Amino acid sequence: MKVLGIDPGYAIVGWGVVNYIGNRFSPVGFGAVCTHKDTPFEQRLIEIYDGVREVCETYQPEALAIEKLFYQHNQTTVIGVAEARGVILLAAAQCGIPIFEYTPMQVKQSVTGYGKAVKKQIQEMTRILLHLETVPKPDDTADALAMAVTHCHCSRSQIMGTRPR
Repeated sequence: MKVLGIDPGYAIVGWGVVNYIGNRFSPVGFGAVCTHKDTPFEQRLIEIYDGVREVCETYQPEALAIEKLFYQHNQTTVIGVAEARGVILLAAAQCGIPIFEYTPMQVKQSVTGYGKAVKKQIQEMTRILLHLETVPKPDDTADALAMAVTHCHCSRSQIMGTRPR
């Protein structure tokens, strides 16, 4: 199974494509779609859409895994991220890629086995699972790879008739 993980944002959209065969992970490609803070917001959304669409067309994943959006503190930020997330979902849908959403706790549990793991623990475990020499940068890219790993674990659980943790 080939999965595209996305860490949504409007300054940086991390992405990572992972193959999951048997019980083994291998990274296929990863990076980030970056927009400049001085670019008008609507143009940034176009850049995000185009970048994600290009990744989808290049790697042709079988699924897209993305973080569920939740409101924490900054209302302005969450609205911008929601708008960016919308164009990401549109790009994937137009490419015919099924979309799956996971909470931060699901990612922590799936990747590290501990639902309260900190960011560095998740990134290091992702690096180990994918046999990478270093944690990918920017952090958004490492987070996207963790999202892809989460979908692989959760979809395997569903196939095997068990529930994800």
